[in-house]
Amino acid sequence: MNDDPGPAKPMIHRARTVASGFADVGLSHAEELLRRLSPEGREQARREREAKARRQRRVLIRLAIAAIASLLAWAALAAVTAPGVALAVVSALMLFLTLVIIRRAPPRAPGREALVEAPLSTLCEEAVIWIAAQRRGLPLPALRITESMGQRLDALTPHLARLDPRSPAAASVRKLIAVELPDLVDGWRNIPVSARRISHADGRTPEDHLVNGLRLLDTELARAGEQLGRAPLDEIAVQGRYLELKYSAGDRLP
Repeated sequence: MNDDPGPAKPMIHRARTVASGFADVGLSHAEELLRRLSPEGREQARREREAKARRQRRVLIRLAIAAIASLLAWAALAAVTAPGVALAVVSALMLFLTLVIIRRAPPRAPGREALVEAPLSTLCEEAVIWIAAQRRGLPLPALRITESMGQRLDALTPHLARLDPRSPAAASVRKLIAVELPDLVDGWRNIPVSARRISHADGRTPEDHLVNGLRLLDTELARAGEQLGRAPLDEIAVQGRYLELKYSAGDRLP
């Protein structure tokens, strides 16, 4: 008598798929732990702490300004109303300002909206924090590339602070950081864990596409930093040449 093994095969396949998914998750956690213990991981953690400290300082400064404004309002009201009334009004004002400041404070790990809305001068800082929040579960080659991207973003920050936000270069950098990078990572995360290392028709896995895309973005960040860093050198060279031509031996002032 022949037993029908048909129903068992799909069950075995599902069991293998689930086991493979758990193995991938465990490997990703191990890779993340190794990354955090590496010198690059410690350096990245230091940058994340500094970014967090800068956010906290901004919130404290706003709270201090709100407190000063409330004191000035109390002094003005106390001169024309009863002290108790002035104190009640100022307390309500301070509470309102505190709630507004806390509500508008940037989150610990910014989402895509924070990247889109960030001023150009702080875009790289927000991107570094966003990348750090996305590292969990990324394959080891992708983690290495994100560490390189973090360094390139740090180097790019002073150049963006001097760049005109309306310039084509600013629009190109913003699209790369705030649109193309999140699109790539989110697209990879939308794929089930068990399918991320399965080759498709082109012979490459979703993990391969992620790593290749991150590598291309990292290269583009390096190119943008090189171009923006060369612009001041070109400007000073042009200015120096202009002065040489203007105040050459034949055109000196009497």
